[in-house]
Parts: sequence; C-alpha cells; structure tokens
Amino acid sequence: QVQLVESGGGLVQAGGSLRLSCAASGPSFSRNVMGWFRQAPGKEREIVAAIMWSGGLKYYIESVKGRFTISRDNAKNTVYLQMNSLKPEDTAVYYCACSLRPWDQLSETNYYDYWGKGTLVTVSS
Repeated sequence: QVQLVESGGGLVQAGGSLRLSCAASGPSFSRNVMGWFRQAPGKEREIVAAIMWSGGLKYYIESVKGRFTISRDNAKNTVYLQMNSLKPEDTAVYYCACSLRPWDQLSETNYYDYWGKGTLVTVSS
C-alpha cells in the first residue's frame, strides 16, 4: 500500500513561486509513475505534470511548460513540483498520484492507483 502526503500549498501573489512536496511511503517497487494533478472549483481534475520514479521521463501540460518543474528525490522518497510565475488560473487543490503501470495514459485519473489528499494553492491577482 502506497501512501502519499502533499505539502507546500498556500497563498501567493501572481508572479510568485511555491514548491509542493509529495512524500511517498510503502513499497518502492510498486511506484512507477508519479503525477501532480489539480482541481479548481467547478472544474475536472487535470494532470499538471508527471515523472518516472526510476528514470528521467517527464511530462507537462502546455499551460505550465516553462513555469513548473517536476522532480524526484529517490533517497527521500519525495516528488516535488516547483511552480514559478504563478497565475490566478493556477489556483486549485493540487494532488499527488502514483501509478503502478507503465508510462502511458498520464492524463487519465484512472491510470493512477494511489492519491494524496491534496494541498490548496491560491494565487491572488
């Protein structure tokens, strides 16, 4: 059983930065792909970025390319999302997710097997 705990959310002004962390516990062999999703009020949950736990593959949605960076620290069992140049439209609850499956349908929520409870990011204009 993999457990995921997000932290690092908060209130920031537009143009500011935040770094989200996702601490993973449980069998490391069962983690393959880690993803960050977000869900704004009244909207569907959407993928933001994903990374292979064991390798260098990364994925970003177009709207965050050049602003957000996903990374992992295997020794700390932690995945990060560095968010720079934040915009009000980035306001959402951000969720960490883990998939046991091969690198494939990263944007599909049912591709992921485990989820954290989320951390709120609010960007003021």
